[in-house]
Amino acid sequence: YYGTPASNDIPRPRDGRVQNYALFSTCDKFTFPTPLIQNRVMLEKPANQELYTRRYTDESLRFIERNKEKPFFLYVAHNMPHAPVFASRDFRGKSIGGRYGDTIEELDWSVGQIMNALQRHDLEEHTLVVVTSDNGPWSVFRDHAGTAFPLRGEKGSWFEGGQRVPAVACWKGRIKPAIIDEMGSNLDFFATFATLAGGSLPAADPSFDSLDLSPALLDGKASPRETFLYMDAAYRSGKYKIHRRTRPFPDPRLPDVPPPRIVEHDPPLLYDLAADVGEQTNIAAKHPEIVERLQREMNLRLGR
Repeated sequence: YYGTPASNDIPRPRDGRVQNYALFSTCDKFTFPTPLIQNRVMLEKPANQELYTRRYTDESLRFIERNKEKPFFLYVAHNMPHAPVFASRDFRGKSIGGRYGDTIEELDWSVGQIMNALQRHDLEEHTLVVVTSDNGPWSVFRDHAGTAFPLRGEKGSWFEGGQRVPAVACWKGRIKPAIIDEMGSNLDFFATFATLAGGSLPAADPSFDSLDLSPALLDGKASPRETFLYMDAAYRSGKYKIHRRTRPFPDPRLPDVPPPRIVEHDPPLLYDLAADVGEQTNIAAKHPEIVERLQREMNLRLGR
């Protein structure tokens, strides 16, 4: 293990200030006293946040060098671009996208360094590389966040803008260049990696919710994932998605008017993601039978 055990805005500054845009806009690389840990050894606290991406990259290259003669699994979990964003001196001020753009360009460099290492050690044809993210942008933090446009919502919501993220898979000689318009989840990487490595998966276990995506990645077949449960708030089946509850976000035009934390919907909202990926038009009144079907499926998944 090499890294910091939480997001880079945890723990709070020692003076007790809370995480908000004003703090993120004025903090420096040491404001948040994050620790840098290797296995069980504390290397540095507070760690220099401008160096996180470069340090993770360098450690990844050392890992590849040590393990180049045997199969390995390398999980590179960059802290950036979680807010507050930082880039090292070589990338600071270089992007037309401001602070966030600088951070993304350094992450792009990091991926390039890892890909170059695989090529240098003749590992490209033996290594599946996946680049993805965990959630959508935290747009309330403005220049410390990206955008999910044309998707609705952001981090913390069950709309697609908070949940749907890019995913790129590369395996020289095995994956053909293409855009795969199929459903998948980060949950599915467990089953996919285990299958490709020759492992076995639990049989007939309803609690095991990871699916093998390798037929879709390698052979252009349909994804085995047809449904997705957004915790207990929303559910997708095929192109249709229902929302039992939504989480509003502050209106920047009304900064002093806090939104309700959660809004319940009975009947649920219904969206056709194939025709309306931005989830702008609720079609529940036109298709009550689809709402009823998705409600039944969702209740079954939740064990209700």
